[in-house]
Amino acid sequence: MAGSSPYRRVLLKISGESFCRPGESGIDPESLSHIANEIADAAKTGAQIAVVTGGGNIIRGADLAARLEIDQSTADYMGMLGTVMNGMALKERLEQMGQPARLMSAISLPALAESFIRKRALRHFEKGRVLILSAGTGNPFFTTDTCASLRATELNCDVLLKATKVDGIYTSDPKKNPDATKYQQLSFREAVELQLGVMDITAMSMCMEHNLPIVVFNYHEKGNIRRVVQGDNIGTLVNANASSNPSPVST
Repeated sequence: MAGSSPYRRVLLKISGESFCRPGESGIDPESLSHIANEIADAAKTGAQIAVVTGGGNIIRGADLAARLEIDQSTADYMGMLGTVMNGMALKERLEQMGQPARLMSAISLPALAESFIRKRALRHFEKGRVLILSAGTGNPFFTTDTCASLRATELNCDVLLKATKVDGIYTSDPKKNPDATKYQQLSFREAVELQLGVMDITAMSMCMEHNLPIVVFNYHEKGNIRRVVQGDNIGTLVNANASSNPSPVST
């Protein structure tokens, strides 16, 4: 197949902020359409695609707990419902575009989504459906990054693709430091030790333990999701085999 993917199965982690305009909240129609278009296009490569959605555009559990002075467990569950809302919107938009999709939830919401069952998820892949995974792990105190690592491992994905606002991992925040340079690749251990904020420690440790490579890339640029699914050399690769002393390269 022209433009086929070297990956049999991938997990794409998209943040809640992907669904809204910068500095805003809620779900923006144009942002939603951009994400759905990019995912539908990437699915044409033949790769099986699972998507884990964040919910920060609606509710951030930790922030809400502090502002409302409520227990963080309660706030985290509220945040899980925000990811379900994003997942529902993404599923509808994908199907409007002709791309079959299914929404699964880690908490029981039978009127809104299927409960996550591994065997059923694998069957959806066989049917050519994009799988949208919401409600995180179903437990408080775990981030959606950890959910992405867990589901990618559980579903035997070949790679975890982390969509961000920048085109990879930098030595420091490129928006604040114009001299920041981008890493082409890093080992898991370096990503943790350098405290570059790629993913939370729990998520990164799970990827390291199961030798699950991560690609961090910019989802804003049109065609980038398809490109990374096709195995194009964009973003930053984090895996177990990277040089122990990587040299950052300027972009």
